[in-house]
Amino acid sequence: MARMAETSTDIMVAGTGPAGLLAALALARDGFSVSLAGPPANSADARTTALMAPALAVLDRVGVLSAIEPRAAALRVMRIVDGTRRLVRSPVVTFHAGEISEPCFGLNVPNQALNGALETAVKETSGIDWRETLVEGWEIAADQVTARLADGTALAAKLAVAADGRNSPARAAAGIRTSTRAYPQAALVTAFSHSRAHGFVSTEFHTETGPFTQVPLPGSRSSLVWVVKPQEAERLAALPAEALSREIEARMQSMLGRVTVDSPRQIHPLSVSLPAVFARNRVALVGEAAHMFPPIGAQGLNLGVRDVQQLVDVASKNRTDPGAPAALAAYDAKRRPDILARTGAVSLLNRSLLSDMLPAQIARSAGLGLLGAFAPLRTLFMREGLRPGSGLSSLFSTAREQVRR
Repeated sequence: MARMAETSTDIMVAGTGPAGLLAALALARDGFSVSLAGPPANSADARTTALMAPALAVLDRVGVLSAIEPRAAALRVMRIVDGTRRLVRSPVVTFHAGEISEPCFGLNVPNQALNGALETAVKETSGIDWRETLVEGWEIAADQVTARLADGTALAAKLAVAADGRNSPARAAAGIRTSTRAYPQAALVTAFSHSRAHGFVSTEFHTETGPFTQVPLPGSRSSLVWVVKPQEAERLAALPAEALSREIEARMQSMLGRVTVDSPRQIHPLSVSLPAVFARNRVALVGEAAHMFPPIGAQGLNLGVRDVQQLVDVASKNRTDPGAPAALAAYDAKRRPDILARTGAVSLLNRSLLSDMLPAQIARSAGLGLLGAFAPLRTLFMREGLRPGSGLSSLFSTAREQVRR
């Protein structure tokens, strides 16, 4: 049998979702030769992504922020409203970006705009060899990893970046086990126009089935992620636009006036998944290959951007062999605290919404009540939400200043 043509680069990226495209861009701009395998970017994704300020700074450094800003909306205020009908309910908690001296927390970006901007930048970057085909198999040796592609060619590299999604074949080839738990929930995703201005406020209603989250879009429009039971998601998705609009308006308590659904509906089953390690056998995990959890608190892709940041940092310190065991161990050590903390917090809050047990309701109500009433804690929470570690460092800096005085 004829040997397949093989191309070698420093780093090979599998997957062309936002995390994969960003990883290829960031690594190439850091001086690595990069090969990328995956189909053209998804131009049919009707979802939006709330990208926080640190993630936007990364997009700016790779040259794509200016392309997405005109199609995005600022997130200046974020609000949590208890929309349950339970005995113990939480007070409304409002977070203002101005409280931490930020013009906004971030931008709500349509995935079509984000994917398109990243795709264009990748194609314009000379250091990236993009093969628009799928990986059919993996071969992992002591000194390199090789991806066998569907077009009959092969890509070899010292490091493979697994950005190939929740069911990552690259992760499986590296022998990395995962722990996965399916939730009795599904997210209905759509967008709608409304008669009242949103004022760049995002509101997350907590309900007995999960969060109902409205996020601003340009003009008098908002995106929606509505987490319900799977059968309810199917029912809602099948409704005529006028009927669905009435249900959304009612759930929002007419907060934005008359609602008109004007976008396709998508349904996404929810689960949580974590790998045993975040890198092994010349494979490093980023994006949904490294973490997956319910859409609460705008953490998903922001966590993926930090994956890419820290992977580039580790690779740049191990240029002769970015896939060496010591490099992968360093990446795993860097990502583990952040990923476990965010995944644990989101999963805990989601389970508290689903629980009918009074202690869980009391704990959630008390925690949110404390955030709403105690400004220093709220400030700490907001800073940590944007930049892990910055809230605590700011707190310690303030304490040191007070001691000096």
